[in-house]
Order: sequence, then C-alpha cells, then structure tokens
Amino acid sequence: MSHSHRSASRYTLLAEVALMGLVVLGPLALGGAARWVLWPLVALSGAAAVLAAVGARRQGQSLRFPLLAVPLAAGAVLCALQLVPLPASVLEVLSPEAAGLREFALAPLGLDGARPVSLDAPATWRELAKHLAYLLTFLAAVQVCRARRVRERLLAALAFTGAGVAVVGLGQALLGVESLFGLIAWVHARPPLVTPFGNPNHAAGFLGLCATVGLGLALTTRPRSRALPYALAAGASGLGVVLTLSRGGIAFFVFGQALLALLLLRRRHEAGGRAPPVWARSAAALLGLLAVLSVGAYTAADRLWTEARSADSMEELRQSKVALWPMMAQAARAFPVLGMGRGAFEAAFPRYQTEPNPNTLTHPENAVLHAAVELGVPGLLLLAVAAWGFLRLLRREGQDALELAALAGVAALALHNLFDFSLELPACAVAVLVVLGAAARPRERSRGASKPGCLKPSPLLLGTGAGLAVLGLVALVPGRSHVSDAEAELAGLVAARVPVAEVRSRGLALIDRHPSDYVLYRLVASAYAARGREAAEESLAFVNRALYLAPRDAASHRVAARALLALGRGTQGFLEYRLAYEAGDATVLQGEALRRARTLEHLVALTPDSPEVAARLVEALTNTPGRLEAALGYVAWARTHFDGRPGAGALWAREARLRLLRGELAEAEAACVEVERREPDALDTHLLRAEVLRAQGKREQALQSLERLLVRFPGSVELAFTLATQQLDAGLTRRAKDTLQSVTPFLTDYAQRARLLSMEAACLEREGLFSRAVEVRQTAARLAPGPDAWFAVARAQEALRRFDAAARSVHEGMRLLPPGSRKDAEAWVARLEAEERARVDSRRKELEDPRAQELEHLLGNTGGAGTASDAP
Repeated sequence: MSHSHRSASRYTLLAEVALMGLVVLGPLALGGAARWVLWPLVALSGAAAVLAAVGARRQGQSLRFPLLAVPLAAGAVLCALQLVPLPASVLEVLSPEAAGLREFALAPLGLDGARPVSLDAPATWRELAKHLAYLLTFLAAVQVCRARRVRERLLAALAFTGAGVAVVGLGQALLGVESLFGLIAWVHARPPLVTPFGNPNHAAGFLGLCATVGLGLALTTRPRSRALPYALAAGASGLGVVLTLSRGGIAFFVFGQALLALLLLRRRHEAGGRAPPVWARSAAALLGLLAVLSVGAYTAADRLWTEARSADSMEELRQSKVALWPMMAQAARAFPVLGMGRGAFEAAFPRYQTEPNPNTLTHPENAVLHAAVELGVPGLLLLAVAAWGFLRLLRREGQDALELAALAGVAALALHNLFDFSLELPACAVAVLVVLGAAARPRERSRGASKPGCLKPSPLLLGTGAGLAVLGLVALVPGRSHVSDAEAELAGLVAARVPVAEVRSRGLALIDRHPSDYVLYRLVASAYAARGREAAEESLAFVNRALYLAPRDAASHRVAARALLALGRGTQGFLEYRLAYEAGDATVLQGEALRRARTLEHLVALTPDSPEVAARLVEALTNTPGRLEAALGYVAWARTHFDGRPGAGALWAREARLRLLRGELAEAEAACVEVERREPDALDTHLLRAEVLRAQGKREQALQSLERLLVRFPGSVELAFTLATQQLDAGLTRRAKDTLQSVTPFLTDYAQRARLLSMEAACLEREGLFSRAVEVRQTAARLAPGPDAWFAVARAQEALRRFDAAARSVHEGMRLLPPGSRKDAEAWVARLEAEERARVDSRRKELEDPRAQELEHLLGNTGGAGTASDAP
C-alpha cells in the first residue's frame, strides 16, 4: 500500500469517526433537544466533510453531489434570504404579514429600521447552522460510504446506538427509576419509557429506524454468527418502540417492516423467481422481529389498550393534533412567498391560533405544513424534490437487503413525521442523513468527474466546505438568543419591581430580537399596569400589541381589563375579562372579575354566552358577603336573557335558594314551581323542593321526600349527604349513619371521602364519642386539607380541653388561608394558648400544695409528685 493511499485511508477513517460521533451525539444530547448540541453538530459535520473530501482527493476520487443534497443546500439558501434586512417597501411585497407587524407593533416604538422576512431572526440563524451541518453530514456520508465495510460500520454504529437507548429505557423501567440515570428528571414530560428522548414519539421514530437498519445488517452479514449481535440490536430497538406506547411510532414501525418485506419480494421477483440466499434469512429475521414485537405488546398490553382507546372516538380525534392543522394551513396561506422564517413557528403561530390551547406549540407536527409555514411555497417545492430524490433512490438497481432495509426505515420515519416532528431534532435528522448517504453512495466503479453530479475535490471545493462549517458556527452567535430566555429575563425584571423605565428599555431590546413574541409585549404592559391609572394608557398600548400577536391569550386580556378599569372604562374592561375566560382562563371571572364588578351592567358585560357559567356566577355572588342584592338582580337578568336555553332551569333554582336565604318563602315557592315545570325529573329539582319544604317548617315532609328519593337515586352521593344532614338535625343519628354507610361504595374522590368522614364525626359527637370524633376529623383533614377541615378538628379538640393540640390544628388551617384572612384565626390561637398556659399554671399550683402532694401519694402517683416538687 502506497503512502498516499495510507494517508487517504487515514483521512477517510477520521471522517468516519466524526460521522459516528454525530450519530451517537444526538441521543446523548437528550435526543438533540439540548441547546449546546448545535456547536458540536456543526463542528463535527464540517470536520467530517473536509476530511472526507481530503481523503477523496488523496485517492483520486470524485465527490458525489446527489439529488437529495439539493433540498438541504437550497434550504440553507432560503434561511439566509429570510435573514436579509429589507426596506419596508420590499418587505411589503415579500411578506405582507411581517410588514404589518412592523407598522403596527414596531415602528411606533421607534423600531422602524429594515426588518428581515423572518419573524424570529435568532431562531432562523440557528436553523441556518443546522441546514449547513445537515448538508455537510450528508455529503460526508455519501463519500465515506463508498466502501462496503465502512458503510456497514457506520450503520452498525447507528443500530447499536438505538439498542443502547432501548437498553437504558428497559433497565430504568426494571429498576423503577423515573429520572434519566437517576439525575435528570423530565419537567414537562412523563415518557412511559425513560430514555434520553423526553418525547416518546421521537424515541419511537429513532428506535424504529435503528431497528430496521439493524435488521438489514443481520440479513446481509456473513458468516451468520456475526449477524447475531445485529439481530439482537434490532430486537432491542423494536421492543423499545413498543414500550414507548407511541401509537404513531408503533404503527409506522410496523409499516416499515411491511415495506421491507415488499421490497425483498420485489427483489426476488426481479431475480426471475430464483430466491437469493438471503431470502430465507429475511423471512426468519422478519418473523423474529415480529415475535419481539409480540412480546413487547403482551408486556405492555394494558397501557397499549389505554392508548388505543384514547383515539377511538371522533371527539378525541377532534381534540388531537389533527384538529390544529386547519389553523396551521391558515398560517401557511399568510406567508406564501418566503414563509414566516425557519424556526419562527413557536413565536409567530399564536397570531393564527383560533382555539385556546394550554400548551405552547413549537412545531406543526406535520412535515408538509411545517415546510409551508416556515418556508412558503419554496419549502413545498424542496419537499417535493426530496420526495422525488428518495423515490429515485428506492428504485435504484442493484441494491442489497441492507440498503432496502435502510430506505424502508427512512420511509417509515418520514411518514411518521406527517404526525410528528422528530426530524426537526438532530438525533433523528442526522440518523436519516447518514442512512441516506450510505444508500446514495456512488458505486465503487464510479470514479472521475465525468459522471453527472460528480465534482473534482479541488482546493476551492475543500475551502468551500470549511467555509460552510465556519459560517454555521458564526450563525450560532446571533442564534444564542431564545424566546424562552428573553421571556424569563423580562419576567424577572417585572417580578423584581424594577423601575418601569428600565423594564421598557430592556423590553424594547428583546422585542427587537423577537418581534413576534407576544409575551414580551404583555410583560411590559403588566409592568405599566402595576402603576395604576397614571400608566394605564401605556399598558393598554403594549397589551394591544400582545393581543394583535395572540388574540387568544387569556393573560393579555386580563391585563387589558385591568388597564381599562383603571381608565374608568368599566364595560370594556369587563368584556376583556369575559374574553380572558373564553380564551381558557377558567378562574378569572370568579377570582378577579366578580370582585371588581359593582353594577348589573358590569356583571352583564362579563357574562359569557352560557347559562351554566351564569349560574356559577350567581352562586359566587351569593357566597360573597354583602352581595345578595347584586345576586338577586343578576339572576333576574340571567333568567330573562337565557330563557328557553338548555340549563336555564339552574338559574331559577339559584333564585329559589337566594329567596330562601332572604326569608322570602312565597317567592322561593314560585321559583321552585318554575324549576319543577322546566326540569321535573332532575334530582336537583327534588332537592330544591326539600329545601323549600324545610324552610316552610315542613321538616318531616322534607325528610320523607328525601328518603323516598334515595330509593330512586341510590348512588347519589349529594342526596345521601343532604339526607344525612337533615337526619342529624332531626336527632336521627342512627339513621344518618346508615345513610352514610349506604353511599360509601359510590364515593369517587378524596373530597367526597373527607366529607363523609366529617359527617360521621358529627354523628360520633352526637353520641358523646368525642375522642373518636377527633380522630375521624383529623383523617378527613388529611384527605382533603383545607382551613375549614382543620378548624373543625380544632373545635373538637377544644371541646375536649386539649388546648395545645387545638392550637396546632388552627395553625394547620391558618397556613391554608390567604395572608389577609388570618386575623380571626390568630386571635383564636392566642386564646387557645392562653387557655393552655392557664391550665398548666393551675396544675402546677395544685402540685405545689402539700395537701395535693399527699393526695397524689395516696393515689400512687409518687413519680409525678416527685417531678413536680423538683419544679422551680
């Protein structure tokens, strides 16, 4: 072997090592989700590409530029174009949405300079670096995989990496470890199989590709004894796919195996019916993998059945990620020319989100929509070119079982990305590119630059590869800024109550980097809102920008409501509270808006188009001290407004109970009659009638009606509690205990169990069993902790003159009260502690009396007397 050949082999080997490092790096970096992964990704891909080119030059080989490299290179060019600052007139032509954002939100703040098409430039800088790294990775893999042995080693690294990920998950499952290696705990994810991938769909996609590649290696490796490790690796990865419980991952993995079987059948048919030697092994390997999948499915049968049932209804399908596709298609239509910017989806999509969603949507979870949204029509064209190039590769002649298995795995993962976004993360993307590079390699006979797509490895070309790697590293510098970091920084300033001028200054700097992030505008608005009326106008100006970018953001509507109320625009402010509720803030109406509403007009403005919500608002007003008159006026309006609607009967029931609280029995009777006319068979109607009868003094009749109802509704917990309460009031303790016992099997949560125990404790107190009642009340307070539960324990302990224990119970309840509502509890504690001190002092004085000591001696308590005599 010549010196040049040895040198060339050394460079190629180093390039191979760099590619192996990329394959292993992705899973180690939390599936590629770790932020730091981009720096070694770019560096290793650049090194691999340059080393592979140098090796080709030393060996006199040409460099291949396959069709599949075109979408990668063009994607990088599109990212660069999206980052070019454009004057307003040009921006209006290329991206009217970006121009509209500039004119409405940025220019009035003084940020009126040239803007790029991308709505989140730092994210696009990061995507530019990733595209360059992916391009260099693919080209390096194409060149390195010329030799069969190198190709097999590289694919073996992928197969064993997948097996390692699966073994980590299986080992942690067997040990019962819920955090990765016992060190890293997932905060927002609960994967069934704990691996470096926090998302089980991503883990299933990666493991499915690794399993299929491992199967291909097992089919083609000779002698057979060397194929066993690959078969075991494929089985481990396949088992991992099943245990992730990813419905899409499992389905498309099975599709990949079916596709591989069809490709092998086609290959056998093209051979003229002569079965190649590998055919028998192919059938055996596929059957073995099927057996592994069956074992995994049997092991996780219950959880798989639960996952399957969660997608078996149209309602579940409607609420799934598929329901988001129309909104994402609408966003894509708004950016047809160059898209909203590669990587800008997370920041820019809320403007087009027409339905509230508690989660932050970072990706469309559909590869076609993703390309359309972030890259526009050019992105769809590049996706079509990539599909065409893959199909050409699939139809390529002379492929062995390893290449067919690799392509089947890629096809399955690509189709899975119609419902996922695993290819957006480096772990899966690098794995796919290495596999495609191995399949798209030039044939060993293809040398020289005369072939189409072949380039001579000149010094200029080598310099271009190195330059692309350097450009990728440079792009990561402006890409260091993340939306989440900017939000956290500004939120910290607002929480620390720094001067509003400082918040505004820093907020504008962050908004300049991330102009489409509505949270930044909302945080500045909240800082102004905290200053009251004097800054309400500025608060409203910023929050209007936030609502322009995220019309369904509940927190922005709440800030807008506060600013409008500070400006004296009551009706508009309460309408914003209503919009906050409709945007998903379930607590805003009863938690904040109702407290501020002082007139019927305000209450009407904040009421959504729902009689059920109106009934809950009536109840909240009823339970608020001093708001009975407001509740009565509001329920009269609500009855009229929602008349004829389903659920309007509940409003009449609320009015009847309001009248009972006010002692207006005639009006309560009339309202009850109206409820009986509208909902004669409802249980709540019968309960209301019992309440009216009781208020009218017909206690026995009310009790009898409830007892008859319990026969009709034996499983009604609320009915049983109501009946037991009335039986206790009537002195029927035994019957109350029987009623509670009959409903025990129907309890569904800790709150109901705690209420049952509290009522049992009341029965015990009626029977004089106070010590036992204290124990039961303590159990109830631990099941459903709350101030009232602990105060009930304290009252029972105080009745037994256990003042010290009662004070501790009051302290437990006081911890659960808001800071401004603890005055009465603190006075109670002070009284109990005073009682305990007085009791101790009295006892001490008694023990210091000689006659008391003599009495103690006669009673046999000499130890206690001796201890007392030693007291100072």
